Amino acid sequence: IPLCLIPLQEVTATSRHYVDRLFDPDPQKVLQGVIDMKNAVIGNNKQKANLIVLGAVPRLLYLLQQSSSSLELRTECAVVLGSLAMGTENNIKSLVDCHIIPALLQGLLCPDLIFIEACLRCLRTVFISPVTPVQLLYTDSTVIPHLMSLLSRSQRTQEYITQIFSHCCKTPEHQTVLFNHGAIQNIAPLLISPSYKVRMQALKCFSVLAYENTQVSMTLVNVLVDGELLSQVFVRMMQRDQPIEMQLTAAKCLTYMCRAGAIRTDDSCIVLKTLPCLVRMCSKEHLLEERVEGAETLAYLMEPDVELQRIASTTDHLVSMLADYFKYPSSVSAITDIKRLDHDLKHAHELRQAAFKLYASLGSNDEDIRKKITETENMMDRIVSGLSESSIKVRLAAVRCLHSLSRSVQQLRTSFHDHAVWKPLMKLLQNAPDEVLVMASSTLCNLLLEFSPSKEPILESGVIELLCSLTQSDSPALRVNGIWALMNMAFQADQKVKVEIVRCLGTEQLFRLLSDPDTNVLMKTLGLLRNLLSTRPHIDQIMSSHGKQIMQAVTLILEAEHSIEVKEQTLCILANIADGNTAKELIMTNDDMLQKIKYYMGHSNVKLQLAATFCISNLIWNEEDGSQERQDKLREMGFVDILHKLTQASDPNLSDRAKTAMQQYLA
Repeated sequence: IPLCLIPLQEVTATSRHYVDRLFDPDPQKVLQGVIDMKNAVIGNNKQKANLIVLGAVPRLLYLLQQSSSSLELRTECAVVLGSLAMGTENNIKSLVDCHIIPALLQGLLCPDLIFIEACLRCLRTVFISPVTPVQLLYTDSTVIPHLMSLLSRSQRTQEYITQIFSHCCKTPEHQTVLFNHGAIQNIAPLLISPSYKVRMQALKCFSVLAYENTQVSMTLVNVLVDGELLSQVFVRMMQRDQPIEMQLTAAKCLTYMCRAGAIRTDDSCIVLKTLPCLVRMCSKEHLLEERVEGAETLAYLMEPDVELQRIASTTDHLVSMLADYFKYPSSVSAITDIKRLDHDLKHAHELRQAAFKLYASLGSNDEDIRKKITETENMMDRIVSGLSESSIKVRLAAVRCLHSLSRSVQQLRTSFHDHAVWKPLMKLLQNAPDEVLVMASSTLCNLLLEFSPSKEPILESGVIELLCSLTQSDSPALRVNGIWALMNMAFQADQKVKVEIVRCLGTEQLFRLLSDPDTNVLMKTLGLLRNLLSTRPHIDQIMSSHGKQIMQAVTLILEAEHSIEVKEQTLCILANIADGNTAKELIMTNDDMLQKIKYYMGHSNVKLQLAATFCISNLIWNEEDGSQERQDKLREMGFVDILHKLTQASDPNLSDRAKTAMQQYLA
C-alpha cells in the first residue's frame, strides 16, 4: 500500500468508531462517546467533515430531542453540533439540510439554562454563516417573542440572541417584526451591560434596526438608558478610548438615525462627534476593513447635506487622506504579518471603491470641493482607470464619482476635456448592468451640455444610436437619461444633428415616449421636441415631414390629465411651431387647436396663460407674409378681446406680453 493512503483510512476508521458509539444501548457509553467526539473535532476540519459524511448529525439531533436523554447528554450533543458548525460552509449546509434549526429552536423551550445556552451558541454559529437562509428565524411566529423573553436569563443568552438578531435582520419586514416584538425596549438596557461582548452585539443590533428605517430611528431618539438619552450613550461609545469596532458601530447608529430624519444634520452629536469619528477611521493607521467602513458610512452620512460636505472636506485633510486609498499597501515592509498582507492585497479594490464613493458624496454640491478633488494627485487618471477595473463595484463607484464632478461647468471645461473622460465612459456604456448604465448615462448627459468641449467628439463617436436604444429600456431611469442626453444634444444643434436624432429615434418611438407613464420621461421628451423645433428653417423642415403627428401629440397632451409643467412645455412647443414660416399654417388651419389656445389664455395659471399668449403673438406678428389674414381670422374668433383683457393682468410679464401682441394689431 502506498504510504500516503494510510492516514486517510485511519481517520475514516476512527470517525466510524465515534459514530458507532452514538448507537450503544448503554446511555452512559453514549454520553462518553459524545464527549470524546467533542474533543476530537475541536479545531479539526477534516474530522468534522468525516463525521458529517458518516451521518453523525441526524443521530446527534435525535439524541438532543429525546426526552429520555439526560440533560447532560442533550447539552453535550448541542455542543458537538456547535463545533461542527464552526467548520466550513459545506458543514453548515449539511446541518441546515438535516433541519438543525427547528430542532435547536425547540430545545430553547427547555427550562435548563446551560442547555439553552448551548443551543443558542450553536444557533448563533449557524445563523451568522452567509449560507444559512435568515428567513428560517421567522417561519414560526412564536420564535422571536420567545427569544426576547430569554434575553434576561444570562449574559450569554444576551450575547448570542442579539448576535442572531443583528445577522438575521436583512429587510424592512425583518426590522418591523423585531420592532413590534419590543426589540428596542429589550435590547437598550444591554448597552450598559458589564460585558463588552453584550454591549457590542446590542449596538450592532441597533445599527441594523435603524438603517433606512424612520419608525425605528424616531423611537430610538427618545429612548432612555439608565436615565441617559440613547444618542448620548452612542456618543460615549465613540470616544477614542473605546475599541475601534465600537466607535465605528456607534457612529453608524447615529448616521442612520440622522439619515432617517430623527437627528438634525446640524446637531452637535453629528457635527462634533459622528463626522470627526468617521473621518478619523479613514486614516492610515487603521485596518483596511475599518477604513472602508469609515469612508462608506461617512459618504452616506453627508450625501444629502452640503454643510456636512463642507465641514468634512476641511477636517483632517480628508481629501488628501483618501488619496492614500489608491496607494495600498504603501510600504510592504510596514506590514509584518504576511497573512494580513495577502488579505489586504486581495481586498485593496474595496478601498478604491470606498474612496470613489466618498469623493462622489463630498463633491456632489460644492464647486470648491470638486476643484480640490480634481487637483488631488492623479485623481482624474485614477477615476479613468477605475472605469475599466474588473470589479463591477469599483466601476460603479468610479462612475458615481465622475458623475458628481461632472456637475461642475469648470471641470467639464478643463479636467474632463484634458483627460478625454468621454472615451472610457462610452466604453462603459456597452453592455453594462443597469446600475452602471444609469450613472454612466447621467454623466453623459452632463458631458453633452453645449458648453462642454467633449460634446463634439462624443457626437462623432456614434452616441446617438446608443442613446436612442436607452430610450427603449424597461427602466424609467434609463429612458429618462437617454432622452435627457438627446435633449441636451439637440440644444442649439445644427440641422444635421437634429435630423440624425429624429431619424435614429424614429417618430414612432418619439410618440411612444410622449405617452410614457413616467412624467420625467414625458417632460424630457417635450424638452427634446422643443429643442428640435427651434430656429425657423429647422421648425419648417421638421413640421413639413412630421407635422401631422406632432400636432396630434400636442392635442393629446393638452386634452389629457397632466401637470401644469407638462402643459406649459407643450404650449411652448406650440409657440415654437407658430414661429415657423410654413409651420404656422398647421395651427391656423386647425380651429380645434385655436380654441385650445384660447382656453389656456383664460386659464387660472399664469404660466399657461403666458405660454398660450406667446403662441398668438407669434401667429399675428406683422413682419411676416399673410399676417393680415391671420390677424383678421383671430379677431373674428375673439382673441383681441381676450388680449385686451390680459393687458390689465396683475402679473407684469403677462400684461406686457399681451400689450406687445396688441401693438401688432395697431401697427
